Amino acid sequence: MSSTSAPSSSRTFVLASRTSQLAQIQTNIVRDALAAAHPTVPFSTSFMTTGGDHNQSQALYLLGGKALWTKELEVALRERAVDMLVHSYKDVPTALPEGCAIAAVLPREDPVDSLVVRKGLPYTNLEEMPEGSVIGTSSVRRVAQLKRRFPNLVFKDVRGNLNTRMTKLDAPDGPYTALILAKAGMVRLGWGARITADLGPPTLFHAVSQGALAIEIRADDAEAAALLATVSHWPTAWACAAERACLRVLEGGCSVPVGVHTAFELRADGTKGGRIDLTGCVTSLDGARHVEHRLVEEVGSEEDAEALGARLAKVLIETGAREILDEITKDRERKIDEAQKEEAVTAA
Repeated sequence: MSSTSAPSSSRTFVLASRTSQLAQIQTNIVRDALAAAHPTVPFSTSFMTTGGDHNQSQALYLLGGKALWTKELEVALRERAVDMLVHSYKDVPTALPEGCAIAAVLPREDPVDSLVVRKGLPYTNLEEMPEGSVIGTSSVRRVAQLKRRFPNLVFKDVRGNLNTRMTKLDAPDGPYTALILAKAGMVRLGWGARITADLGPPTLFHAVSQGALAIEIRADDAEAAALLATVSHWPTAWACAAERACLRVLEGGCSVPVGVHTAFELRADGTKGGRIDLTGCVTSLDGARHVEHRLVEEVGSEEDAEALGARLAKVLIETGAREILDEITKDRERKIDEAQKEEAVTAA
């Protein structure tokens, strides 16, 4: 990061995000970084609910793509009610609305998923859990990958903010033996001590851009872009660019079982660039089929990183990912159609 002086401005820059406790903490992290870099520039915050916050009953798999979490915020941005949107980068669609741009990506927290076991239970990993144990997660990516290795476990949807999910987990009459949650959110919310074990590759490949915070602005807002350039972390931005390019070519949304793992070895001389080791995978919903590939290449720009991710996606497509994703699309359309018919019958 840099402490370059901010451009001269009389504006108060408004940072906006969702109303959840985690979103507010993440927004404050970005605000504090900007305030430290630019002590004479005023920053404020604004929080609002999104479509994903309103609907806490249906499975994410049936609710659509990542815009579920960003659409209302982007309307406020484009209407100039706010100036910067703070996102969990994994929730941001790979194609932004016209006139919007990602201007900064902050240093990434550990992107791994974690196992959180119900209080009072002795299990320290998934291998120890008896047949029929119920694991809570709202992610089809996690379910698909874990079904491959743990067909004896039962996976059940769980929605709500982290505090709600933890309450459901620990309820005496609750169904859950454990939850699978993103480690970054647990740590930022102060729940790190409840993590039982981390679930990294090959057991579980994390979501694209998981653990990173991205700041979206109007593409023509040069002042905001200049401010954010001083807090952006290029190694995180490049790694996420590679992952997002892979997802973009696969045409996957937030409810598609695409997993990734990225290691970035930076150049020893301190110049921008290094070796990216990128693995991607696509898994069928029942866990029966799994396509996985790894590429390792030297990159010298963010564009190089994106090209690497796109090449990885093409290899995955050529080796079976397209058939899996097409089946998932058909399955979602069928379930949505069934749900709409059920709603129509109920309404009648």
